[in-house]
Amino acid sequence: MSNTPKNLVILGSTGSIGESALRVVSAFSDRFRIIGLAAQTKVERLLEQARLFSVERVAVADPESAWCAKQLAPAGLTVLSGPEGLEELAALSAADIVLVAVVGMAGLRPVLAALHQGTDVALATKEVLVAAGHKVIAASRAGQSRLLPVDSEHSAIFQCLGGQGADRVRRLMLTASGGPFAHNPHIDLEKVTVVEALKHPRWNMGRKVTVDSATMMNKGLEIIEAHWLFGVPLDRIEVVMHPESIVHSMIEFQDGNILAQLSVSDMRFAIQLALTWPERLDGGLPALDLTRLGTLHFAAPDEARFPCLRLARAASQAGGTMPAILNAANEVAVQEFLNNKLSFPGIWRTVEQVLSRHTARADPDLPDILAADRWARGEAVRLIQDQ
Repeated sequence: MSNTPKNLVILGSTGSIGESALRVVSAFSDRFRIIGLAAQTKVERLLEQARLFSVERVAVADPESAWCAKQLAPAGLTVLSGPEGLEELAALSAADIVLVAVVGMAGLRPVLAALHQGTDVALATKEVLVAAGHKVIAASRAGQSRLLPVDSEHSAIFQCLGGQGADRVRRLMLTASGGPFAHNPHIDLEKVTVVEALKHPRWNMGRKVTVDSATMMNKGLEIIEAHWLFGVPLDRIEVVMHPESIVHSMIEFQDGNILAQLSVSDMRFAIQLALTWPERLDGGLPALDLTRLGTLHFAAPDEARFPCLRLARAASQAGGTMPAILNAANEVAVQEFLNNKLSFPGIWRTVEQVLSRHTARADPDLPDILAADRWARGEAVRLIQDQ
């Protein structure tokens, strides 16, 4: 990395990924200059972050919260409003890299805005590639910008590949912790509460992704994301249960050799790698002591008990608008579960019903994808209300 600091924009700075990214930046204060921060609603924390890192421009996606931010903002701080504000930040010509860690489809337009500008994107919002992978990859190529994965699993694959092409790969193996339920067959999933679903045994994540981990939809979305990021066919991407969350993913090459990436379960490893690549720097992250760790376990997933893996594969194989339908229906169902209006298994039942009611449109453009997203959200709401 040169002596000139990288100009960094963080979208989703008040969430778990964003807060971890700011810790990484603090460890390398001479190498980064934050020129933009964005949040959905957490105005007070966003303004505090802007003060701590001397940021002159922020965006608040929720218009009402943005109005509050403008009233509280000190002189000299520009507050942008709504989804358009996030896009404007992402498209700043001065940015060297944009970290996108907003929840769900809200990240799509900002990602495209950054890529069209020719800016590298550190991507933590997997739904963007799930719903519009072909558009995002095309924008990356057209803008000659890089997509750097922030998910620990895709960061692991990125590192193990070492620049080798998909033609060298026999299979990708995404590891899955299994969340709080996969390794306890005695739990009655029909009776799972929100509190139980949010008790992830290994990772500290946002509410939506934590529920996705519990249903294993998170891993289904990661299969689709890996397909787009690395150009590997779906039938060569597998999921392996690994409750310790130490091996973050593996690659088996055509010659039978398997490479794996290991580290302590801390998102700062993947975040730091994405922000500092191609350098590897000492950020003071915790060391992994294999002699104290002992045994690592691996097993096949139970797709009958957790059908989200099957649903994600089916949606991706159908292609077109179907992955966007999967993602949108899941976002609605997860939120309704968090609102105590839907059972835990009701999440995947809703997703399956919405998928069954949609006829995929092949090779969709961006308006088609956004229209499919809106339809699926409305259909999911109607199905849940009718229960």
